[in-house]
Amino acid sequence: MYVVAGVSGNTGSVVARTLLERGEKVRVVVRDAAKGAPWAARGAEVAVAELSDAAALERAFAGARGAYVLLPPMHASSSVLADEARVADAFIAAAKAAALPHLVMLSSLGAHLASGTGMVVSCHDAEAKLAASGVPYTAVRAGSFYENTAGAIGAARGAGVYPTFARKDLAVPSVSSKDIGRVAALALLEGPRGIIELSGPRDLTATDLAQALGAALGKELTVSEVPDAAIVGMMTGHGLSEDMATLFRDLYRGVNAGIVRFEGAPAHAVRGTVTIEDHFRAALA
Repeated sequence: MYVVAGVSGNTGSVVARTLLERGEKVRVVVRDAAKGAPWAARGAEVAVAELSDAAALERAFAGARGAYVLLPPMHASSSVLADEARVADAFIAAAKAAALPHLVMLSSLGAHLASGTGMVVSCHDAEAKLAASGVPYTAVRAGSFYENTAGAIGAARGAGVYPTFARKDLAVPSVSSKDIGRVAALALLEGPRGIIELSGPRDLTATDLAQALGAALGKELTVSEVPDAAIVGMMTGHGLSEDMATLFRDLYRGVNAGIVRFEGAPAHAVRGTVTIEDHFRAALA
């Protein structure tokens, strides 16, 4: 039995599907029982729990061989790092109490750094707590999600522009959530590995992204770098809290300064198979 959180999102759903397709027993963790119904129909057990509720997670982890967890987006929070720390504390406490043999956590590019990485600091802190806890673990440090490009599609279609917060010539490790979910599922099956640094088939610049999206749309796109001073206002205008928007800006300051990168241990490096061209074709289909 494997426990999977985040099944309403991109990566958790792939983890759960991958395990079920391999004939493994799966228990999904959802906040709302109704969201578990499609998974129950696939043969999964359903546990209802908030990821910040250690007692409920302990019950969900009971008897499991491993669990997949993540720090959920805190877009509306006014204290993002503190709220995400509470989630990390809860799943680590639950894993210890349930004597969980293996915890797989979605982490991030740059998580080896204690500062200068915006919201990625939450992943750094969670990894440090996990390493000190004694819980056997694997942290999947993923590159920038291909799915983060979704917000650019409207501008590309309407104005022929590809907006970017990163410098247009800066190559950034990037990866599909499909590869993240697949690698996390395999990590659950294979046992604790410590750190996995996961990227797609090649690192991508904003120019690469614009060319791939333009090809999928059948039009040429112009890359437009969003000024640093405009990031917070743009993000709050799209519904993010001031705190989250500031962390987002700080993340891209780190990206553009070359700070946000993989730690670089070759033994931990894994390349996915989904290309950005594959992603855009599917996203626009």
